[in-house]
Amino acid sequence: MADLFAAQEPSPDTGPRPLADRLRPKRLAEVIGQQQVLGPDAPLTVMLSSGALSSLVFWGPPGVGKTTIARLLAHETDLHFVQISAIFTGVPDLKKVFEAAKIRRQNGQGTLLFVDEIHRFNKAQQDGFLPHMEDGTILLVGATTENPSFELNAAVLSRAQVLVLERLDLKDLERLAQRAEQELAKALPLDGPAREALLEMADGDGRALLNLIEQVMAWDVPDKLNTEQLSKRLMRRAAQYDKSGDAHYNLISALHKSVRGSDPDAALYWFARMLEGGEDPRFLARRITRMAVEDIGLADPQAQAVCLQSWETYERLGSPEGELALAQAVIYVALAPKSNATYVAYKGARKAAKETGSHLPPKHILNAPTSMMKDQGYGAGYAYDHDAEDGFSGQDYFPDGMGRRDLYQPVERGFERELLKRVEYFAKLRAKRNG
Repeated sequence: MADLFAAQEPSPDTGPRPLADRLRPKRLAEVIGQQQVLGPDAPLTVMLSSGALSSLVFWGPPGVGKTTIARLLAHETDLHFVQISAIFTGVPDLKKVFEAAKIRRQNGQGTLLFVDEIHRFNKAQQDGFLPHMEDGTILLVGATTENPSFELNAAVLSRAQVLVLERLDLKDLERLAQRAEQELAKALPLDGPAREALLEMADGDGRALLNLIEQVMAWDVPDKLNTEQLSKRLMRRAAQYDKSGDAHYNLISALHKSVRGSDPDAALYWFARMLEGGEDPRFLARRITRMAVEDIGLADPQAQAVCLQSWETYERLGSPEGELALAQAVIYVALAPKSNATYVAYKGARKAAKETGSHLPPKHILNAPTSMMKDQGYGAGYAYDHDAEDGFSGQDYFPDGMGRRDLYQPVERGFERELLKRVEYFAKLRAKRNG
């Protein structure tokens, strides 16, 4: 153990630097955690070993190594590393970055462009990356805390592989703490339970842990602190981190499942937690509306309208007054009758479309604007439903040979009770017409 904390000579050209910067890994093998992307047979390992690194999007919470991994990828592939932030970079800045990358490429040097918070670029800005990705001017590595499926253009996603980076677990954080102790040449002045409490305060964020460790190491204490003593000294710091460091997708999952479980109290709690954590209310408005579409659907068609009206009210009032309107939407969707029948039917329809995508519609429902098309049988035998008994012809509208698919199965809850009656009614008529 004495060797672990042996004093290290400082580099003569190194000034005071934050601990997180001093411990930044020099090689990918030194990165703690993220074995799902860096371990044996993991995507990045396979890409590097095959010499075929593609454009990437790192999706994950803060403090898990997105920037570090991108920088090390550039180093290990001999690419020039350029880092920008979508928050501070405008179109003129992007043009300069692309022009510099073109010059490097002409001189035989590739460019790895790391874009932090890439989801904050609008559609036009994201589209601006495409030609430079396609001609090899840049290899794009984007980092985002938002779900790329919702925030990034389909064109960008089709040209990049999304890799999910996860929060560090307690074992990873302990390894990081040991590395920090070695760098600082002293052990943390904490007993066992207090040490574990410190790791839990970081909540999976490696950078936050190193900031906490740096703060603890500055204390002059005669003996090791216990958990109670640590909590008193770090109470304010831990609370600030709790507000800003909660992974938004963990909390939105809790909010969504509370709504789905028809628990308005828990839903309001997670909604408030996200607001306290600094979450964008517009993100919450979008996700609450999604809940109405995905988990309520036609069981209560009014739910979607309530969400959209609350969203519009927020846009007009802003924060904090407009957040009350979003809270009303949370309560409404939590108490609304639930049905995912439309969601299931939609997924079934997409699956059927992929399986039978080349089938043409049956000829009797095709228009025949030319005599040749009439000769081919277009429109022949079509029954105009308004002329049929009960306004229902019962004809088959699926492709010939495909067979009928019963995709929509409404539940006996809310308004879908009425829709179920209609589905059953038309099913009986259809059987009667085709009997």
